[in-house]
Amino acid sequence: MLEKTRQFFPYEDINKPEHKPIITIALIITNIIIFLWSITNFKQIIYTYGFTAASPALTTATTSMFLHGGFGHILGNMWYLWLFGDNIEDKFGKIRYIAIYISSGMIALATQYLTDPTSQIPVIGASGAISGLLGAYLILFPKVKVKTIGPFYQIYRIKAKYLIALWFGIQLILGTLSIIGDNATNIAFFAHIGGFLAGLLAGIIYKIKNHK
Repeated sequence: MLEKTRQFFPYEDINKPEHKPIITIALIITNIIIFLWSITNFKQIIYTYGFTAASPALTTATTSMFLHGGFGHILGNMWYLWLFGDNIEDKFGKIRYIAIYISSGMIALATQYLTDPTSQIPVIGASGAISGLLGAYLILFPKVKVKTIGPFYQIYRIKAKYLIALWFGIQLILGTLSIIGDNATNIAFFAHIGGFLAGLLAGIIYKIKNHK
C-alpha cells in the first residue's frame, strides 16, 4: 500500500468521521484473525485460498483478499485501511462501503490477471480493495491534510491529492517495470492500479449523484 512510498509515512488525516467506523473495524479484525490462522500452515493455506491466475475462481478471488504474506504486509494494509477507510465508510454508508471494498478487490485481481493469465503464483492481500478506498478518497477528500513523517523524520501536512497521486505514480512506474525486461516482483502492482481506478470511479459517481 502507501508504505511503498517509503520516504513518506502518513499517520493521521485531519478528517474525523461523524460515525464510528464499524465496518472498517470489523474488516481489520477479520483480516488479523485470518492472518493468525494462516500462519499455522502458511504455504498450504496460501496455495489453497490465494488467487492463482492459471486457475481462477470466484471463491479464491474472495478469500485471497483476506490473506497476507507476513506481519509487515498485514500491518501496512490494516494501517491504511484504518487511516482512510473510516471516512469512505462515513460518506457511502455501510452497505455501499462494503460493496466498494469488495468490488475494488475483485477488479484489482482481474487487472492483475490480465497482465499474466498463466501465473502459478497466488495473489493475496487486501491491497487491491484498499487501493479502491484511496481512489474514492482522492475524489471526495482531495484537500484534506494528511500528517506525514517525511525525510529526516520531519512532520509534513500534505494534501491527500498529492500524497495519493504520488503513491499512484509509483504503482504505475513499478508496475510497468515489472512487465518489461527482467524485473520480476512478488508485488501485484497492477492489482493496486485496478483497485484504485475502481474506487476512483465510485468516487466520481458519488459526486455526480450528489452534485458535490
